Amino acid sequence: MSIEFDKALETGNDLIDTQHRELIARVNKLTADGVVGKEKNVAVQTLDFLMDYTDFHFNAEENLQEEHAYPLLDAHKKQHAVFVKAVDDLREMLEEEEGPTEAFVEAVRKNVVDWLLRHIQIWDKQVAEYIKEA
Repeated sequence: MSIEFDKALETGNDLIDTQHRELIARVNKLTADGVVGKEKNVAVQTLDFLMDYTDFHFNAEENLQEEHAYPLLDAHKKQHAVFVKAVDDLREMLEEEEGPTEAFVEAVRKNVVDWLLRHIQIWDKQVAEYIKEA
């Protein structure tokens, strides 16, 4: 279930692409550490590790959009908030269980992996294109 950073995920903006590589590495760590049978504390630490970088990345991306007066900044922030809530929900799910469950693994796939791929390919590429044209 890991993500490979390839041409399809490149936005053409060096800052965004560099940060996406790191974000994807952390998501891949979550998919490796969040499998059924892994210890709860390992999955929780990996979720926290992901959120630390996610906060940094989302702030940098939003600041970049602000600097360039990106017209869809508020909508983009809402997209980021959806991701943060999904990760918070995953953390709650882990807290209620002994460790990662099948439901947790499926939620990671849907709410982290799939979401991130869609977000990069649609939202972040639009930002990079806007900045490039500005």
